[in-house]
Amino acid sequence: MDMTSEDPQASNIALSAGVGGELRRTQESLKIALLTIDKLKVELAYLRRMKYGRSSEQFEHAQLELVGGMVATPTAEPASNVTSIEAARKKRTPKPRPGLRELPAHLPRRTVMHKPPSSVDGGCDCQACGRALCEIGQDVSEVLDYEPGSFHVVRHVRPRLACACCKTITQSAAPSRPVERGLAGPGLLAHVLVGKYADSLPLYRQCQIYAREGVMLERSTLTDWVGQAARLLTPLAQAIGRHVLRADKVHGDDTPIRVLGGKGSKAKTGRLWVYVRDDRPAGLQAPPAVWFQYSPGRHGDHPARHLRGWHGILQADAFAGYNQLYAGGRIVEAACWAHARRKLWDIHERQHRLPGTLVHQALERIAELFKIEAEIRGRSVLRRRRVRQLRTQPILQALHTWMKETLTQISAKSPVAAAIGYALNNWSALVRFAGDGRIEAENNAAERALRAVAIGRKNFLHLGSDAGGDSAAVIYTLIGTAKLNGINPQQYLRYVLERIAEHPINRIDELLPWVVADQIAPDLQPQHSQELPLAA
Repeated sequence: MDMTSEDPQASNIALSAGVGGELRRTQESLKIALLTIDKLKVELAYLRRMKYGRSSEQFEHAQLELVGGMVATPTAEPASNVTSIEAARKKRTPKPRPGLRELPAHLPRRTVMHKPPSSVDGGCDCQACGRALCEIGQDVSEVLDYEPGSFHVVRHVRPRLACACCKTITQSAAPSRPVERGLAGPGLLAHVLVGKYADSLPLYRQCQIYAREGVMLERSTLTDWVGQAARLLTPLAQAIGRHVLRADKVHGDDTPIRVLGGKGSKAKTGRLWVYVRDDRPAGLQAPPAVWFQYSPGRHGDHPARHLRGWHGILQADAFAGYNQLYAGGRIVEAACWAHARRKLWDIHERQHRLPGTLVHQALERIAELFKIEAEIRGRSVLRRRRVRQLRTQPILQALHTWMKETLTQISAKSPVAAAIGYALNNWSALVRFAGDGRIEAENNAAERALRAVAIGRKNFLHLGSDAGGDSAAVIYTLIGTAKLNGINPQQYLRYVLERIAEHPINRIDELLPWVVADQIAPDLQPQHSQELPLAA
């Protein structure tokens, strides 16, 4: 009887336990699903911003809105005093429009005289009384106008001369051409190269532009010109690469680019690697340079081949392919705070830049690091190291402690934990700059060099072959280095293409951009270069 009477109660307990267990499992699954959704939303926001959004990551503390994410507990004010989002929005102040500047002095001038009407044809007489007028002054105004670039034909005439006595015939040798037996002169060839690799203008569009001028050129013809010019300029690009690898600190990065020639007539993904030497932020005088290399894939063997025999500091992202370089000890890793910050910024964007969140706190601490770097940019190596020891290292120590404590308060599967984990896993490489004045806090030098590639691939979409990738690396090297040294890339390429065919290969260094800068039409050089002020 007792057992029978207790059966319903036992059944209810077992049923309740089963329901409770199922509920806990459902709640746990829901929690994991919500975290996964939040992570995917962050990734989606990142991809949208990379494709459509602006690249600026500047703080705008008040332009924020709560959508989700972890929020730090307020300590100074109660929640009832929180200002509405609309009221807290920071009003953008319009940028002042630049005033009217004088037109460049090197531009050719065409003067048009506007004489007042005269009572006598062809004269300069007063309309009132008919007497002669005398000039007492003039008003001059200038208008900037434009005419499309014009083609012209250069006729090379080589007369054959014969001696009346001995009948010997003499004739000058044919001038060299940048493209063997080609119709392209150095000026046109430089224009085509700069149009594609500096201005991101595909070759087929250049053909359309030339056709409007009455010059019919096939895209295949321009493609051949680019390939032959790249082969001619390869020794010069290699010389720039040797100059880059003479530095004891180099910035490195890579970017994907689609290349035809994959399996089944499909496009494959190649890589353009970039190595930048730019010591101007550390107050050094060595000429800056950028060196591009192409590879059909992204394997660690490629940077190992590019940097074979080099030893120094490589400032790059946390790409695992670089690990074999660091393993031997001859190359020291320096990480990039811009990459670590970007992972946090993507979450901050997802949270509509709400102040007070854990992500916002981390970004404010990192912003202090960049503020110090801006103050010491261009200073000497010794001065930069001293300032970093006094001001930067305490901020880094406090940030490290804060990150480790924060990880204990949040879910290990959250996007915030992943972003903080990235910084902690690469902490030794991230803080290396604080003890060495040569190293930068970020790898922006390499990313700026890759910007031309990123813009170009949106226009010409893909390269024709792996050989086209090698050609692109050569031209990007020359154009990027010319820009870093404040040299007009089109004028530089024209100068080089006029001479390189007959220039001795063992003296190729004489054609480096900073060597010939003074010989390249100084009146056509850009007025604003990327030169940085150096410390006195």
